[in-house]
Amino acid sequence: MAKKIVVLNGSPRRNGNTSELITAFTEGAEGAGNTVETFFLQGMDIHGCRGCFCGGKDPDHPCIQRDGMDDIYPAYKATDVVVLASPLYYWNLSGQLRTAFDRLFAVAECNPDYRNPVKECVLLMAAEGDGFDEVVNYYDNLIRHLGWKSLGKVLCGGVMAVGDIKGHGDLDEARKLGASI
Repeated sequence: MAKKIVVLNGSPRRNGNTSELITAFTEGAEGAGNTVETFFLQGMDIHGCRGCFCGGKDPDHPCIQRDGMDDIYPAYKATDVVVLASPLYYWNLSGQLRTAFDRLFAVAECNPDYRNPVKECVLLMAAEGDGFDEVVNYYDNLIRHLGWKSLGKVLCGGVMAVGDIKGHGDLDEARKLGASI
């Protein structure tokens, strides 16, 4: 059965190595009959969470802030799979991705018990080195806490400059992961 997939691209470089992973993943996912919608977070006006607990009163606009998240909320609520795509920055997800993800809490606020919608999830990452242990620990704990299911991870090390990922085997892995959904 075809699934709806939302990709949150946390890279500041529109055509960087993370985007190449997303392209390969999308080719596989769409080839398998799924629909994919990608949000390039760097190009969106997304503010940090205020911690105000004022969200959840309007399901059409879960957060009281009006910014780029208003484009993401409907897609997020309707999606089956969330793809977290990011370069590795200081052994974690990029600030762009973490800021947007924090703001998804407003959707949980729509439920009296602050329950998050249950999703499946994928992690796509590119990095100069291979120090993914900390971010994988974060990701695994995050999705466990949310009650989500991980469909897989593609962690591509050794790719710093734009284009370093060309011809890398992890692009095939990303394509296969997308096709498996």
